[in-house]
Amino acid sequence: MNIAEGEIMHYTEEQMAEIDILIRYNLQSTQQGIKVHSNANREQINAVQRLFDKGLVTQSDGGYLTDLGRKAAEHAQALMLILAPHQQSMAS
Repeated sequence: MNIAEGEIMHYTEEQMAEIDILIRYNLQSTQQGIKVHSNANREQINAVQRLFDKGLVTQSDGGYLTDLGRKAAEHAQALMLILAPHQQSMAS
């Protein structure tokens, strides 16, 4: 597949900020949430609000993951793990 200049889809800064919030959740426990405090940077505050608006977290300042949010966080965390540098390529 050839991708011509200008046809490449990039994550937006807003999406990257949302992913950054999702990867902070501990997926080992459903009893542990996060709270983005009012003194956090504006990007984090806005990102968690967007996640709340999309139904991915239970509170506008974080809270717990919803079922959909948990799936999104699982995917986000899996992608981070897959893209992390490895000593030896998994493809070889």
